[in-house]
Amino acid sequence: MTSPEPQPPAPQPSESESKDRVYRSVPAIAGGVLLLAIAGWLGIDAAISGEGRTPWLALAVLLLVAPLIVAFTLRPAVYAGEDRLRIRNPFRLVVVPWGRVASLRSAYSNEVLTESGTKYQLWAVPVSLRARKKAARRETRATAQARREMGRDEGRGSALGMRAGLGDGLGGDSVSDGPVRAETDRIMDELRGLYEARHQAESAQGEVTVRWAYEVLAPAVAGAVLVLILVALG
Repeated sequence: MTSPEPQPPAPQPSESESKDRVYRSVPAIAGGVLLLAIAGWLGIDAAISGEGRTPWLALAVLLLVAPLIVAFTLRPAVYAGEDRLRIRNPFRLVVVPWGRVASLRSAYSNEVLTESGTKYQLWAVPVSLRARKKAARRETRATAQARREMGRDEGRGSALGMRAGLGDGLGGDSVSDGPVRAETDRIMDELRGLYEARHQAESAQGEVTVRWAYEVLAPAVAGAVLVLILVALG
């Protein structure tokens, strides 16, 4: 009796794909789902109960609005791999190898600047000035608390050494956790760290590619054309 031949192993996802870090805006996704629900409810209600050209106009508006809502809320994402950065913005997909990145900048928006001088905004990682101010206040409170603990511990002599051994006192969370940062600023720090580690790697070289999101643009343009035709016909 012959033994069965060993089966080839099942194909596995590439290492670079499996290690990609994905960044998306949770508030934007929640808002997009809500807007789609409202638009769908209003559009379907008008299509069912409307008269004359109203149902067709409602469907045309829905065809125009739905892709735009998806484009600006659900679609944006940033995929950070070991060799490249993929930026999925509302109407474009940009792939930038780390070797072509010149800098990652944060001001009123988070951007990637390439060696050619082209800027690409990270729609999925929006800047929140309110979150920055909140993080700054938390950092100020944490620093003041650490100073108060330091003043108390300096007067306790040997008790300080005991608490240091137990991970208390100056080794507490307020000091060891580092500076308080806004969520999007922490994401940019991670991207900068990955860029510094990988931008000289041989596998991280290549050309920047940009692809338009025709799956979003085509239905939106079709809806806009239908709306114009129906409005022109009166």
